[in-house]
Amino acid sequence: MVAPFTLAGIEVAPGQRKVLQLALAQLYTQSPLTVPLEIVHGKQPGPVLLICAAIHGDELNGIEIVNQVLSRVNPARLKGTLVAVPVVNVFGFINKSRYLPDRRDLNRCFPGTEKGSLGSRVAHFFVDKIVNHCSHIIDLHTGAIHRSNLPQIRAKLDCDITRDMAESFGAPVILDASIRDGSLRAVAESRDIPVILYEAGEALRFDPVAIKAGTRGVLNVMRTLGMLKPTAKKAPMDHMIAKSTTWIRAEQDGLLHLKTRLGDRVTKGQCLGTITAPLGAAAREVVTPKSGIVIGCLTMPLVNEGDAVFHIASFDEVKQAEMNVERFVDELDIQPQSF
Repeated sequence: MVAPFTLAGIEVAPGQRKVLQLALAQLYTQSPLTVPLEIVHGKQPGPVLLICAAIHGDELNGIEIVNQVLSRVNPARLKGTLVAVPVVNVFGFINKSRYLPDRRDLNRCFPGTEKGSLGSRVAHFFVDKIVNHCSHIIDLHTGAIHRSNLPQIRAKLDCDITRDMAESFGAPVILDASIRDGSLRAVAESRDIPVILYEAGEALRFDPVAIKAGTRGVLNVMRTLGMLKPTAKKAPMDHMIAKSTTWIRAEQDGLLHLKTRLGDRVTKGQCLGTITAPLGAAAREVVTPKSGIVIGCLTMPLVNEGDAVFHIASFDEVKQAEMNVERFVDELDIQPQSF
């Protein structure tokens, strides 16, 4: 028999689902502020998977991914437990901001402390109340404001379980990304919890491609973990792991005119866009120093010297990576907005 799942003193019986509002803090008015989450507890044993979004409060695609995954999970057929947190940084979400009110980045505050800064307290709350009860994590993100990301997985691939999760997600690009101090990935790593991070789209925007790809990817991982029944297998996508990435920055101020899009294959020395003055004079080319695939791109034409304009991922087989992106978009059967 599967025992009830308990979180924050609340029990969820096998085959049931329950919505919780965990008290986090108060607003200036002393109105209570809560973190919403839903627990789906299966009738059979299995992993405890946490899917969370909006650690940066302006990253909205992950919120919709969480909701769409929940709508597709039947607790009667689930093995294990799904813990779904659509909004971690509720302070930032309310203010349409990436940051907390004290301007700290929550994803640099983990594991946090009970008596520290606001960011440290929120991080400690999330780890103590939720993360410590889970066995696997999928952390959902987008690009920053005015910057869009090609759907991609970032993970530390020296762990076999993490690598299986990353590959099964089905994103066209995987980055073997180092772990930054203070991040959710860092605290999960210290607790031997496999975690992958999904990046797609931009802040304060819903992107249909990013949302559909993310929903499909989370369900794919749940099947790989044995939480959901497998579906008919398609020919697997070749897993393209980037060997390095490079940011290309503006070398003058002005107006950016793009000549390439997310997912495009580019070659060393290629012009990716031009930067001009408001009257169209003094055009300067933005040239890539490496060949690869465009995985990140500025979406606002106004640039200052030094602004990150393009993010290029390099591969041993660039042509295969380009084919992966094309197949990925075709399979989603959505007219892309950002590609």
